[in-house]
Amino acid sequence: MAFRAAYRKRMEWDVEIDAQGLKCPLPVLRLRQKLAVLRPGQVVRLVVDDPMAEIDVPHFCAEGGHRLVGQGVEGRGAVFFVAKG
Repeated sequence: MAFRAAYRKRMEWDVEIDAQGLKCPLPVLRLRQKLAVLRPGQVVRLVVDDPMAEIDVPHFCAEGGHRLVGQGVEGRGAVFFVAKG
């Protein structure tokens, strides 16, 4: 997974979800629950180690009207920054 430009700079977020150890579809379900209570524009930092998240999270954002504002590799997993649409 390549770093996106937005991840290279200092990202700020409002809420973090540690979904390490959870397999598809649980990381995206946790993300959906958290986004439901946030205001538009607020950012969630999602930390995962399930390789399916690389497909699931961008698809979820596109379908749900949210913005994937950054992603990258972190340790043995990945991190995604999602802004509520």
